[in-house]
Amino acid sequence: MIDKIKSFKKIDAHSHIGYFGSWSDVGITTDELIAQMDEYNVEKTVICTYPMDESIEAVDKHPDRLVGAAWVNPMEPQATAQIKDAVNTHGFKAIKLHPLFHGYLPNEECMFPIAELAGQLDIPLMIHTGHPPYSLPWSVAQLADIYPDVKMVMIHMGHGNGIYVQAAIDMAKKYPNLYMETSGMPMHTKIKEAYEKVGSDRIMWGLDAPFHHPTVEMQRTIVSGLTDSQLEDVFYNNAKKLLKL
Repeated sequence: MIDKIKSFKKIDAHSHIGYFGSWSDVGITTDELIAQMDEYNVEKTVICTYPMDESIEAVDKHPDRLVGAAWVNPMEPQATAQIKDAVNTHGFKAIKLHPLFHGYLPNEECMFPIAELAGQLDIPLMIHTGHPPYSLPWSVAQLADIYPDVKMVMIHMGHGNGIYVQAAIDMAKKYPNLYMETSGMPMHTKIKEAYEKVGSDRIMWGLDAPFHHPTVEMQRTIVSGLTDSQLEDVFYNNAKKLLKL
């Protein structure tokens, strides 16, 4: 299985660098992440940090391996300026949002300038999903309804709760601008279901380093029931297309 895991070329659609304390007590440095990428045949990794200084430094140093997602708090007045600088100066390719972390709903008015800017820059919003009350798929879907021309990725596609996982799939079926990322989602069967019922180009693999081990996240996708060519879409092609890599 390890040989098969390593055989697929990959783009990791969602990970972090740095140390995370409190309940998680995990961390990974930029050099450790790149070494891990080399070991498991990950060509590029989308990284985000809050605040953005550490990810900006890492992307500037390794632009061939690391792709920046500008993690902002939309309730702060400088959020749009931070996004513009990250994209225009440092080549960031997406906007990262964590409603649970900062305490807002994805469909609140504070999100509207961020979504409008994403549309102007033609980059996706990558939104943490799966934890009540702030980050449930239904709220992300309401934002997708308001901004149908903005692509939005539901990070964790509902996360650990089966009801929320199904909601992510159901909402993505309804709104064609909704995409899904797989990290931390425990149900391997839902990866195949999303691929077949939502769209072959709207689900992508992610690791969420340093919170998960690469082999766990990779194996869940490999055993989902998809063919090798379909797995190539999930592991590589879909993120490459969405992020214009």
